[in-house]
Amino acid sequence: MKIAVTGKGGTGKTTLAAGLATFFVSEGKRVFAIDADPDANLALTLGYPNPSSIKPLIEMKELIEERTGAKIGSLNPYFKLNPRVDDIPDKYSVKHNGINLMLMGRVRGGGLGCACPENAFLKAMVTSLILRREEVIIMDMEAGIEHLGRATAKGVDELVVVVEPGLRSIETAHRIRELAKEVGIENLGVVGNKIRHQSDKEFLMTKMPHFNFLGFILYDEKILEADLGNTSPFGTNTGLMGEVKKIVAKIMEGKS
Repeated sequence: MKIAVTGKGGTGKTTLAAGLATFFVSEGKRVFAIDADPDANLALTLGYPNPSSIKPLIEMKELIEERTGAKIGSLNPYFKLNPRVDDIPDKYSVKHNGINLMLMGRVRGGGLGCACPENAFLKAMVTSLILRREEVIIMDMEAGIEHLGRATAKGVDELVVVVEPGLRSIETAHRIRELAKEVGIENLGVVGNKIRHQSDKEFLMTKMPHFNFLGFILYDEKILEADLGNTSPFGTNTGLMGEVKKIVAKIMEGKS
């Protein structure tokens, strides 16, 4: 199972990505969680000790130079477009509570279209994870699909867009759906988050009639308090994991 989670910043996509990773580990699966959002918070949400000490792959200059054959920052235009990366996840991921985590880091140029060794390295890394690994892969992405090219997109079982009751969030979801169509992503689902009343749910469904809703997560002060206190929301007594279980069941239902 390969799931990419995206959405407008602040909608709760990192919380959902962490919930998905936690759920699959509880089911006995081997899980790689990939933080592909420049504002990396997945380690913190998963309860990793000293999350700020985890080094993003993009900052491993010596490793990138070794694999791509080009010195970063030089004027040499020649480098390997498909460097070897198959050993990277096992060597450089950080494990906690059964979850293997890797941080991608901020990509120069704002997307993998930038022709530079760092982006070639990250693109090869994402491709390898999506197409060649057998484990469950959960990707926490920024508000877009920049890390997914045409080849890797077809290997994603579900692109999950997290939305909250608000027009800006909905507009972002529409843009993401158009981008997803361009690269050939067939399965796109939506999760409504921060739902306070039935009217919030109805608002989203009315404004997004042609989207496939996978589920809804209720607004919970404890999740907000965990975010404000820089702690994991999974240590509090919330109904979050129950909702995540239902979302996974809906994704699996669409696969059958």
